[in-house]
Amino acid sequence: MWFTSALLCLLCWGTADLFYKKGSAPNDRHSHLKIAIAVGLVMGVQAIYMLLFVVDSYDPMDLIIYLPVSSMYILSMVIGYVGLRYLEVSLSSPLSNTSGAIAAVLAFFIMGQRMNSIQFIAVIMITVGVVSLSFLENRYATEESDLKQSPEERHYRLGALALIFPLLYALIDSLGTFLDGVYLNENDPILSEDSALISYELTFLIVAIVIFIYLSLIKKQRFEIPKEKDKFLAALFETIGQFFYVPAMASNAIIVPPMIASYAIVSVLLGRIVLKEKLTRAQYSVIAVIMVAIAMLGFYDG
Repeated sequence: MWFTSALLCLLCWGTADLFYKKGSAPNDRHSHLKIAIAVGLVMGVQAIYMLLFVVDSYDPMDLIIYLPVSSMYILSMVIGYVGLRYLEVSLSSPLSNTSGAIAAVLAFFIMGQRMNSIQFIAVIMITVGVVSLSFLENRYATEESDLKQSPEERHYRLGALALIFPLLYALIDSLGTFLDGVYLNENDPILSEDSALISYELTFLIVAIVIFIYLSLIKKQRFEIPKEKDKFLAALFETIGQFFYVPAMASNAIIVPPMIASYAIVSVLLGRIVLKEKLTRAQYSVIAVIMVAIAMLGFYDG
């Protein structure tokens, strides 16, 4: 069922988001590249395992065929990793969490996919809830950070440079998600689910190798795996989530994107449990609304 796969995906990606935040080093100009290396390496291991033990055959040309989708996803993710250095206005920004809604709109108007009235209401609830949660996160994080930062630091953090990251992420990620729906459309797929997953992960592995060479030879930066535990934990949950994401998208490209975008609630709740972050009544209320909407989608699955 697409709902079960989507639910497992959002749980994994919400957990990955927690470790992305823990693994990001604001003072390390190459932190985003190191995260990309970790994700690429873990995804590469998954792809190689599938090639050796899961699939009977794989056409290397699929790597090229799926490249438009892979490039959109990888580019948006690296942009998101850069945005981690501007946490209050990037990952917590409402802009970055609208990608699922944008992808659903594209699937509706271009691919002609439809949903019933209950599903439509649930998707609206999730989208509004995710954006509201992002606004609340952004406001409280900004208030707390303003107490600690100088006026110059606040101006830079809230400047146009920082705001462009979530905007680019939302646009590029939504295009990748829409293209994924086209490639994996269960009625007329361009690639099988396994081929798409392997192609994406091998592409990310190639990107990771290129970045590693760049950092090592040109920037003279050391990438020490034992010191990057949080980055690799994020990469692990990212990869597991991707495994569930592909079959979910293949089955329902209009409802899955906004539903999975609600992984923010998992990240927020884990932040409360693991990082001891405080949540307000407003945040709890929004989380409850999103969970009700997800339950509605599950009830009307099929």
